[in-house]
Amino acid sequence: MPAAQRVPLRSVTMWLLLQSLLLASSLLSAAAFPKGCYPSEEEGLKTFRCSNARLTEVPRDIPNDTNKLYLDSNRIPFLPRDAFRDLPLLLELDLSHNAIASIESGAFQGLAEHLHSLDLSANRLASVSKEAFSNLKAKVNLSDNPWRCDCRLQELVRTVDLAAGSSAGIVCDSSAQEEHVGKAFLQVMADTDFCNVYKKTTDIAMLVTMFGWFAMVISYLVYYVRQNQEDARRHLEYLKSLPSKQRRSEESSTISTVV
Repeated sequence: MPAAQRVPLRSVTMWLLLQSLLLASSLLSAAAFPKGCYPSEEEGLKTFRCSNARLTEVPRDIPNDTNKLYLDSNRIPFLPRDAFRDLPLLLELDLSHNAIASIESGAFQGLAEHLHSLDLSANRLASVSKEAFSNLKAKVNLSDNPWRCDCRLQELVRTVDLAAGSSAGIVCDSSAQEEHVGKAFLQVMADTDFCNVYKKTTDIAMLVTMFGWFAMVISYLVYYVRQNQEDARRHLEYLKSLPSKQRRSEESSTISTVV
């Protein structure tokens, strides 16, 4: 075969080899992701979707250049410390419709500078420390969770920047005061300072405890004095029953002891 005809065949062979390598690389990359997760690009932003992937924890193999992360509609029960520390470019994080009941302090560490949207709606959050959202500037959606309305929730709501329109969805599922149950927390908070109520309750409990100890001390002192008086009376009666000379000696000794 002439050389002029062999060149195109070689080019075709190289092209097919290159395509095979690219395909193999793509398959290996896809295999590294959790089942049901895949990367994409949306509106110029690198997106990683794991919606409805039956996840029970935050995946570890998320590309660190991800801008939008969707972990919604899974079975994640809690967020550990540094769960997203390798995602410095993350802008949006959707954790809605999971089973999240606990968030460790530092779970969102490393996201404070860039994250602007955090969705935690429709989970199982009843109480979360405000420290879990420390320095976070993102708009946060906390609606549709079984919140316990107390001082802790009040501090949390005052710490985070709630997403527009989400505040009405923060409803009291439980509360120390039964009349608050079923009401929007911000509505209840307008009339009740939960932290002040808690402080008053604590102060009253301390006063009751102190009064109880004081009463116990007084009761013991009264009992001690009465017991000594009773012992002294019995001793004097005993002295009266003795002969006169011995009685005078014993009375002198008793008076000296009492004084």
